[in-house]
Amino acid sequence: MTDFQKRKKNRLSDYDYSRAGAYFVTICVLPRKNIFWDAGEVARLQNEPPPDALGRGAIHPEDVPLSAAGKIVQTAIRSASDHYDDVEIEHYCIMPDHVHLLILFYGDLFGKNTCPPISTVVGSLKRWVSKQLGYSVWQKSFYDRVIRSEKEHDKVAMYIEYNPLRWQIDHGDNSDWDC
Repeated sequence: MTDFQKRKKNRLSDYDYSRAGAYFVTICVLPRKNIFWDAGEVARLQNEPPPDALGRGAIHPEDVPLSAAGKIVQTAIRSASDHYDDVEIEHYCIMPDHVHLLILFYGDLFGKNTCPPISTVVGSLKRWVSKQLGYSVWQKSFYDRVIRSEKEHDKVAMYIEYNPLRWQIDHGDNSDWDC
C-alpha cells in the first residue's frame, strides 16, 4: 500500500486562533493564475518605465488595476468588519494571483475571546468571493503568521504596502501574462 504524503501543518499547535491579536494572511489563487488585476492595464504598466529609486511611477495598493474578480475580492475585504464585530482588516493588498491581509482581532474589556477563529473569517471571505464569481478560484488553505510585536506588525504593513511596487519591478518586462 502506498503512503500518501501528509500535508504539512501550517498552524501553531495549542494556539487559539480566535484570540485578540494581529495576523498576516496570504490567500493564493489556484493554480496561481493572474486573475485579480486587469490584463490590459497590466500590459500598459509593463510598457512604462520602471519606478525610480524614490518610488515615483509606482503603483500603490489602492491604485492597482483590478479586474472584475479583483473588485469582488476588494468588496469582500472591505465588508469583512461588517460581519465580525471584533475583526478589522487593517491593511490589504490584492495582487494578480494572491491576496495579503493584515487582520486585527480585538477581545472584549475582560480579555474574553469574542472573535471567530481566523479560519472562519478567511473561509467566509473565500466562500463569498466564490459565490459571486460562480466558481472557486482559491487554493485549499491559506498561509498565516501570528504577529508577535509592534516591530513585526510594522514590517508586515510595509510589506503589504510595497508589494505592488515589487511586482511592478519584477514583472516590468514580463510577457507571460496569462489572463
